[in-house]
Parts: sequence; C-alpha cells; structure tokens
Amino acid sequence: MGSSDTTSTKTALYSYSPSSPSSSPPAATVLSPCAACKVLRRRCVDKCVLAPYFPPTDPQKFTNAHRVFGASNIIKLLQDIPVSQRADAVSSMVYEANARIRDPVYGCAGAIFQLQKQVNELQAQLARAQAEAINVQAQNANLMALICMGMSHTLHDGAALAVDALAAAPLNDSFSLDDGSLHGGAIWEAPIWT
Repeated sequence: MGSSDTTSTKTALYSYSPSSPSSSPPAATVLSPCAACKVLRRRCVDKCVLAPYFPPTDPQKFTNAHRVFGASNIIKLLQDIPVSQRADAVSSMVYEANARIRDPVYGCAGAIFQLQKQVNELQAQLARAQAEAINVQAQNANLMALICMGMSHTLHDGAALAVDALAAAPLNDSFSLDDGSLHGGAIWEAPIWT
C-alpha cells in the first residue's frame, strides 16, 4: 500500500441521515476502523472484540501489544475472560508490551526490580533521617538537662555559701569584701527597703 492508501484509511467516512429535519445540520456517524483493524489491515466489524480497547486515535497501543503478544493471542485472551475484566487485561498487556519493547530481556520485571530498589534505598534513607532526628532530640534533651543542672547548682551553691557564711559569722562583726567571703557588718545593719 502506498502513502495515499494509508491516508485514505485514516480519514473517517461520514454518512448522511435523511430523516433529520432540514433546519439542523446532518447527523454524522464516524465509520472508522479500530486501531487493531487498521494495523492488521482488515475490515472492522460491528462486534469487533478489539474495538472498545484499541481506539483509532491510538494505533501505537495495539502495535506494541501485537508485536509482543500477537493479534490472535490478544483476541483469544479477550474472548476467554469476562467483559468486566477485559479493560484491565488490555491495560496490563499494553503495559507489559511497552515494557518489553523498552527492555526486551526483563520487561516489567526490570521495571519492578528498579522500583523495589528505589523503595529499599528510600527506606534506608528514611531510617537514617529518623535516627539522626532521634539523636538530635537526645542531644537537645541532654543539653537542656545540663543547662538546668548548671543553673540549679549555681543557685544551690550560691545559696549554700551564703547560708554557711551567715551561720559562721557573728552578727555584729565588721563586713569585709576583700577576700570574697561574707562577714557580718554594716551592710546587714542597713535596711534593704527604705
């Protein structure tokens, strides 16, 4: 067939319905073969098993499936399964065919293996990130505990030193700040609030 033959099969045939009123445009019915019948170069019958699943707008879908599985095997498979499952079966066959064309050795199994490898890598990365988050939280908690302990020791030690100094020193002695210790004296005799 030449290029003029292929373009004639791609054009749709229109039929005019004489029963329609003259005020409205004529009703057009597209009589185009399905993609499977186009590829197989055969006449598409009204009850073509392949027509609902291989529309004329996507011939590559059938071409790939036909190349991998063969038209007769596709037709047999579709006739052997219930109508409700045929769309899923065609979808699976087309996916497998596309995968086989991309990767003739592994097909879908290669794609599944690559996806499983990505999942494993992402799970390992997630586990590392979670461990790092737990480590950062533990470091934060330790740091806060050290800060709180340091503050309580500082307050506790300062208060203990002041109490010890007050208990050891007589009340009427003079006050000396030269050596940093507390001795009773003039500061304690002055009122704090005036």
